[in-house]
Amino acid sequence: MDFKWYGQSCFYISGKKKKKSRKKVSILTDPFDESVGLKLYKKNVEVVLVSHSHGDHNNLDAVNEEAFVIDGPGEYEVENTFIKGVFSYHDDKKGEERGINTIYVIESEGLNICHLGDLGQKELNDEQIKEIGEVDVLLIPIGATYTLDTKKASAIISQLEPKAVIPMHYKIPGLKVDLEGPEAFMKAMGAKDVEGKDKVSISKSSLSEGEIQIYKLNPQSKKA
Repeated sequence: MDFKWYGQSCFYISGKKKKKSRKKVSILTDPFDESVGLKLYKKNVEVVLVSHSHGDHNNLDAVNEEAFVIDGPGEYEVENTFIKGVFSYHDDKKGEERGINTIYVIESEGLNICHLGDLGQKELNDEQIKEIGEVDVLLIPIGATYTLDTKKASAIISQLEPKAVIPMHYKIPGLKVDLEGPEAFMKAMGAKDVEGKDKVSISKSSLSEGEIQIYKLNPQSKKA
C-alpha cells in the first residue's frame, strides 16, 4: 500500500485493486478545507473516510462526486477492501468538549491499517481495542491541543502494538491551527533522525516483528 500525507489527518492511501490488474483502490481520509491555511487540490478517489464533522476533516468538495463516503461506525466493503468504523471520542470527557470521533480500520492487500482520526481519549477501552484488532500500520495524531500529545500517543501505541507508525495532525509550515511539532514524539519513539519522505510503500513482508517502524511523511499540500 502507498501512503501520501497532505497535512492534518488527510492521507491518500492506494493499492492494487486485483492481483492481475493495474487499477488501484484509492482512499482519502479526512480532507480539510482552506481555513487551516493549506490547499488540498481535488482528488479522484473511490472512498472517502470522515472521522468527524469539523471543517478541517470533512471537506467533501475536495473529492469527486462519485466517491463512496463513509462518515461513521459500521462495516463496509469496496472491491477487496474492508473498512470498519469504530466509535470513539474527540476528547477525554466522553465527547462533552469536542464530540465524537470515528476510528477507521482498513483491511487491504494483507495489511491492517488503523486511522485514529482526531482521537482525544487518553487511552482506548477494551471494546475499542477488540474492534480494532491487530494493527500493522497506525496513523496517529500527535500534535496535542485537540487530540493526543506525545505521552498519550505513546500510551495508545503501547495498547495497540502496531508494526509501523505514521504520525499525523501536527504543526507544519503554513498550518494556521495551533499544534505542537513532531520533534518530541519522534524523539520519544527513538526516531528523531528519521528523514521525511514524500511517499512510503508498505507491504506485509516489509514489516518486522518486535520492532516498530516509524515513518515520517512530508506534507504534499501547499500553502493556501
